[in-house]
Amino acid sequence: MTAIDKSAIRNAATVIVVRNRRSNPSVLMGQRGARAAFMPNKFVFPGGAVDADDAKVPLARPLPQLCSARLNESAPPGMARALAAAAVRELWEETGQILGTPAPWPGAVPDDWLSFAGTGHRPAADALQFVFRAITPPGRPRRFDARFFLLDADALASDPDDFSAATDELSHLQWIPLDRVRMFDLPFITEVVLAEITARIQDDAPPTSVPFFRNNDEESLFLRLRGTPMKD
Repeated sequence: MTAIDKSAIRNAATVIVVRNRRSNPSVLMGQRGARAAFMPNKFVFPGGAVDADDAKVPLARPLPQLCSARLNESAPPGMARALAAAAVRELWEETGQILGTPAPWPGAVPDDWLSFAGTGHRPAADALQFVFRAITPPGRPRRFDARFFLLDADALASDPDDFSAATDELSHLQWIPLDRVRMFDLPFITEVVLAEITARIQDDAPPTSVPFFRNNDEESLFLRLRGTPMKD
């Protein structure tokens, strides 16, 4: 059996769900376990690595075209779709929240998607907005090339206060007001992302460019992803 290289950089999706963004905005977060290999005890957004079957999942509605263009700037073909599906799946697994539309699944359902499909929904990605990208610095026990998606809670097909279907990956799931979130134990990159989100919380339009925090053995850089939508 071939050993898995846990230091390899894995593609991942993270979902920043925002509620009441016009009045008293809050974000959905939970706490990682004390024994977690990656960011133990930290309060984080729901998210995780892309699974092999995510690229095959039949999305009921695709990502917005501009988001796909930016995601595809430096990714293999099909990665934008896989990332969108992973965002929906991880949100479901870690919080029990459904981002999808009532519809039957065509063909066989991948094992990792059986519980989601059991809700009677197919995943929908049109409400996801790609807003940040970050690569975990070298030397960490896990490394991810994470794409962060902003999502308005109004797009959820589930009760935003019902976490009963969530797995035990995150504890203390809760809506945290933006003006109080920095009182919690947050990873550095989460603080950076929150600053970006706070600055444009009232803006529904996609950002003019997406911040990219790139880390490698030589340097750490903040870049900007712009993307050019493909013509029909």
